[in-house]
Amino acid sequence: MEEEEMIRLAKLNNEEAFELLVEKYKPIIEKFSFQFGMNQENISDVVQETFIKIHRNLNQFHTGKLSTWIYQITLNVTRDYYRKRKRDINLLNKAKKSQLEIHKETLLFVKEEHVILHECLQKLKMKHKTPLILFYFHDKSYEEIAVILKIKLSLVKTRIHQGKKQLRELYDQYERKEVYVNG
Repeated sequence: MEEEEMIRLAKLNNEEAFELLVEKYKPIIEKFSFQFGMNQENISDVVQETFIKIHRNLNQFHTGKLSTWIYQITLNVTRDYYRKRKRDINLLNKAKKSQLEIHKETLLFVKEEHVILHECLQKLKMKHKTPLILFYFHDKSYEEIAVILKIKLSLVKTRIHQGKKQLRELYDQYERKEVYVNG
């Protein structure tokens, strides 16, 4: 079934069509959530909340790419999650540590460098982390990122450039620290 047809039927409350949308976009939402530092148990909450919002607001979707609209909703759900959790920073730090341990065990990261890169990415400000994740891990164009984040194209380019620079600095700092500690 073509995506336009799935959307049309889902808008008419066709459960099968909506389930097909869930099947198609669930892995993308999970990956996007994880890249924002969500731990395994909270990813399912973000996915569920995202699909609830999609279902409630599907009739408001009229033009553009569905994936872009879904990224916007996922980003908002993720931000809402962090706003709620911001009051307890200690809990967030503990969740990040347990998340890393869980994902190491499930082989989500193939190489140690990927773990280090993920940790460095989590240290970036949201305004730099978001465009980098969308561009490098979700193959979104600069134009799509501008639409998803509701910012100008030139700002997307600037944030990706600055984010790459900061990420490189964080990664280099980690490597220098490893060399110092391990000789």
